[in-house]
Amino acid sequence: MKNDNDSLSRFWFILSNAIPPIGFFLYFKHRNQFPNKAKKALTSAVIGVPIALVLSCVFNNYIIK
Repeated sequence: MKNDNDSLSRFWFILSNAIPPIGFFLYFKHRNQFPNKAKKALTSAVIGVPIALVLSCVFNNYIIK
């Protein structure tokens, strides 16, 4: 049975953006069979890393202080 669904669902896109290791895992899981799904997961994870760094600095220096 061949699955032609080569798009990442909205749930996994948001989750891989919020938690980048999930996006990297999804990339390595789907990179051979579903290249578009893997590329979107990797892009979301890579975008999520700087966002997490900036938000952690803001929270640590201004909010929790």
